[in-house]
Amino acid sequence: MERRTALGLIAGTGAATAAASFAALPAFGEENGRAAGATGRGEAKGGYTFALDKNVKRASVRFKNRYGIEVAGDLYVPRNARGRLPALALSGPFGAVKEQSSGLYANEFARRGYVALAFDPSFTGESGGTVRDVGSPDVYTEDFSAAVDFLGLHKLVDRERIGVQAICGLSGMALTAAAADSRIKAVATASMYDMSRSMSRGHEDFYTREQRQKVVDHLSRQRWTDAEKGTFARGSHEVPFDENGDVAPSNRVLPKTLPADADPITKIFFDYYRTERGYHPRSINSTTAWTATTPMSFFAFRQMTNIDLLAPRKALLVAGADAHSLYYSEDVRKTAPDAVDLVVVPGADHVDLYDRKDLIPFDRLDEFFTKNLA
Repeated sequence: MERRTALGLIAGTGAATAAASFAALPAFGEENGRAAGATGRGEAKGGYTFALDKNVKRASVRFKNRYGIEVAGDLYVPRNARGRLPALALSGPFGAVKEQSSGLYANEFARRGYVALAFDPSFTGESGGTVRDVGSPDVYTEDFSAAVDFLGLHKLVDRERIGVQAICGLSGMALTAAAADSRIKAVATASMYDMSRSMSRGHEDFYTREQRQKVVDHLSRQRWTDAEKGTFARGSHEVPFDENGDVAPSNRVLPKTLPADADPITKIFFDYYRTERGYHPRSINSTTAWTATTPMSFFAFRQMTNIDLLAPRKALLVAGADAHSLYYSEDVRKTAPDAVDLVVVPGADHVDLYDRKDLIPFDRLDEFFTKNLA
């Protein structure tokens, strides 16, 4: 499979059929009845993909964003917590839940002395929002600020020492939130993706002007289908094209089984989301796909437009040297060199920084937040 086609994360088969009939995409809930709060596999570690550190306490919490949506989170606190501590809000990757990568990061930061809040973005996981699995860069950006609200009111948190750590697709929203919310004193990312750029322009901006218009037309037709049926179909959030140059959406982010000829990028995502390593029943990437019209808001909402307003506060971007997403971090670094530092991890691909604690530079991240949340 051609690399840029693979970045659409189509399921590997049936793409041409799906492109021919938008109505063929299943309505929300047909695949497995997923809903807010749904549970399933993953009981070996209490539903989490990692073990809780013995020196950390975890509690389920809820808070509302400024749109009135209830956001679900897990609060990680050092067992010996005393006084007012620095705090971090964490989320990501795009399509993941707090029991996966963001929880692993929160667990590690709490072990190191932070109050850490890992949360499910609105409309996903255990968070509220009537339409399930709809992505919104605006609302997700707001969710970070709502997490800051929650942390700043907590008795263990020094509200002048709150930062953000985001992973993969939520990283762009985290940087956008930090530029607009000066209560966020520092922000770090891992395997950063700019989802607005990815959905509206393709991997490494490969979409031509004609292809971008085809995607817009495809989404617009899907709106009619959804409106007529009164349901929300699922479809590729990063729309690929077939060999004939037509849009080729799929109703899954990842295939149920890995094809023998799967490309390397699909393989690394599959190895996390579709195996015991990272599978979670509430994760969109593990089980199904986003609502098919999700890309519309990402076409309309450009992220990091005001990244210059981050200074004099700082950002630290961490990316794998072998990651297909490295260029996102490199480009943000070029845009705001006075505020943004970049750490490139040798031998790491994009997904390695989700959970490979032997590769994630936690010491460097801890050093960054210790300095910038002082």
